[in-house]
Amino acid sequence: MRTMQALFSSRSAPVISDAERQLRIDLAACYRLIDLFGMSDMILNHISARVPGDDVHFLINPFGMMYEEITASSLIKIDLDGNIIHNPNTDYTINLAGYVIHSAIHGARHDVGCVLHTHTPAGMAVSALECGLLPLNQTAMRFAGGVGYHEFEGVAVDTDERRRLVSSLGDKDALILRNHGLLTVGQDVAEAFVNMQRLERACQTQLLTMSANSPIHMPPQAAVDKAYNQLRRAPTPDIHGNYPPHGRREWPALLRMLDRRDASYRN
Repeated sequence: MRTMQALFSSRSAPVISDAERQLRIDLAACYRLIDLFGMSDMILNHISARVPGDDVHFLINPFGMMYEEITASSLIKIDLDGNIIHNPNTDYTINLAGYVIHSAIHGARHDVGCVLHTHTPAGMAVSALECGLLPLNQTAMRFAGGVGYHEFEGVAVDTDERRRLVSSLGDKDALILRNHGLLTVGQDVAEAFVNMQRLERACQTQLLTMSANSPIHMPPQAAVDKAYNQLRRAPTPDIHGNYPPHGRREWPALLRMLDRRDASYRN
């Protein structure tokens, strides 16, 4: 395990490419959106994004800032070993559990550009249900064959847990951390955010359904499998006849919404 000195030290500021600058804007926007959609937990949790063209470095939030405070320039760059490459505000450092979880996935899944973790009431509740996430509706069917489960081992500050986290996630894009919360990944920030928003909605709807004190109608398995395969990408083609990844259409609209409310995330 890396020493605390390595995790909480900083190097001089690197040159930031145009691609990294855009990534910082997108990642800061994601923090603001998670807060706006009611999925934040004060200063806790973490969202990370791999630096473009770089398999070693990723960006993560300064531990101590509220999500509504995060800006493009406030994000901390670290490497897979936990060394802080650039920290613009040395009053803050990184969340150790955030480093363990996110370095595990970024180190193993080179197809993943963004990792998003939450502690929402609905997500934590479903994570504690023996049945896990049920395919009760179309939104939940998006994850019917694409969600993993990871057994609770305590606060994720032990680097030895990283290999088990990676094994639990496999090649999926969603992970339910038992008795803990939710995690989604995506090839970019947009996909990871939309995956989380839909997973969160599926958990909320499941809890509402289970609380209705009425028999639950389960859809036929064949229909669940069909819907899952349809929803692995956007089921409606774009103007070029392509089926884009989740988030590709939504992200520009989400940024416009943020800009109308508060564009300071871009700073």
